[in-house]
Amino acid sequence: MGLFENRTFFITGASRGIGKAIALKLAGEGANIVIAAKSTEENPKLGGTIFSAAKEVEDAGGKALAVQCDIRNEENIQEAVAKAVAHFGGIDAVINNASAISLTNTETTESKRFDLMHDINVRGTFLVTKHCIPHLLKSGNAHILTLSPPIDLNPKWLGAHIAYTMSKYNMTMMAMGWAEEFKGRNIASNSLWPVTTIATAAVNNLLGGDYLIQRSRTTDIIADAVFYIMQQASGTLTGRQLLDEEILKEAGITDFTHYAVNTANGLQKDLFL
Repeated sequence: MGLFENRTFFITGASRGIGKAIALKLAGEGANIVIAAKSTEENPKLGGTIFSAAKEVEDAGGKALAVQCDIRNEENIQEAVAKAVAHFGGIDAVINNASAISLTNTETTESKRFDLMHDINVRGTFLVTKHCIPHLLKSGNAHILTLSPPIDLNPKWLGAHIAYTMSKYNMTMMAMGWAEEFKGRNIASNSLWPVTTIATAAVNNLLGGDYLIQRSRTTDIIADAVFYIMQQASGTLTGRQLLDEEILKEAGITDFTHYAVNTANGLQKDLFL
């Protein structure tokens, strides 16, 4: 029997990238995975759909439910949560992975891009979690995990891309707020962020292309960090702004060499670190 047999994980943005890597890692221990994402048809630049991700989850040993869900739409969220509960009987963890990015300054940030980041990163994360909470409260060891950076109010993190930074710091504030709100009620809440850039489609298409990909780590480092976090008792690991290296060291992993896309190159620190 796998470590996560009969445990259900609701993962936003799980059709590709970090979200899918997390899904596959948990699936390897028999987890039920709800793939809540928008993509039903493949975009050649991005790759993957909720259906292809579901097949990979099942091939990895888990059970999958592919649910089209745009987290900007509250009705979509409510329907996705209802389908998850009807299919698997409950929800044990919600992983807030879906996010929008635009590394633009104030003058070059269009209002529609500002709205997109806040609708997905802030409002969407809040509403996904809100609608999962009644089911998390029924779990014996529930987790809320939000993919967002530790808060550092040094002006240099705000000046370069204030709109994006605000949205991501809001996600971390919510993670810390939920830890306090549900203290003693068997729901842990933490944020998690990488120390280095992670090789994703966003990095390849928007941020730095192959040059940055070759100086990144694979999504496996985040997946392994989540794998460890989800094994912990909700009362003992909560209210923390975690970094992937930090939590993996707690898990006894100290050699991160194998996570590098290209060990011949130096690694690029994440933009918030």
